[in-house]
Amino acid sequence: MSIETKTPRGTPAAPTPDGGRQFKRASGFVEDAYSRIREDIMSLKIPPNTRISVDSLVREFGISQTPIREALSMLEAHGLVTKQRFIGYCTAPTLNRKQFEDLFEIRLLVEPYAARRAAERMTDKALVDLCGLALEMNPDQAARSRALYDQFADQDADFHEQIARGSGNDLIAESLGRLHIHLHIFRLRFHREVTNEAFTEHMQVTKALQQRDPDAAEAAMRAHLEKSYQRLVKFTRD
Repeated sequence: MSIETKTPRGTPAAPTPDGGRQFKRASGFVEDAYSRIREDIMSLKIPPNTRISVDSLVREFGISQTPIREALSMLEAHGLVTKQRFIGYCTAPTLNRKQFEDLFEIRLLVEPYAARRAAERMTDKALVDLCGLALEMNPDQAARSRALYDQFADQDADFHEQIARGSGNDLIAESLGRLHIHLHIFRLRFHREVTNEAFTEHMQVTKALQQRDPDAAEAAMRAHLEKSYQRLVKFTRD
């Protein structure tokens, strides 16, 4: 989800730590820069709506501007960064209340239906892969650090994406994928409650899918989304 923001010219540059985090290998600079910057955005180390200084990142990472700018372009495509005239790259603001409610309104319209169809259409292999992913999502480990929490967010996104693909409706999967839902909602709250409850709810969804029960799968997904909304809405901006 690309979120536009009007950042004033005087928006401060994101601070960099005293100790550099220069890369150790000669290849993969773009991927490394993307991962490092994304981790700082997701952890709020670089606060929302803050200018990102390319020159500061060059000094911190010990690489040229080119891979950093490519990484920032990738982050812009994922809605975590915006590029603004006369300012440059800035972190996107966190979701406000209206954006959050709109997002969950769409999810509640689409994802329970996708779960229903997945119960009917998902292949056995895809279902095995989904269950394996759900079991890999360790809520206790995710609460130990922002980096592990970020990894949990990726796994959560993959979980919902696999169900959307399992529905057999490509338009559903593509539409949800373009929203980059999980990158935005996981920026709102870093707490064990989020991961523990999400893990439990995922187990209920996978159980219904394993039983090939469309009604139960739809109900479990709807309950999961409604509980996720309640967990996070209080952390949105008015």
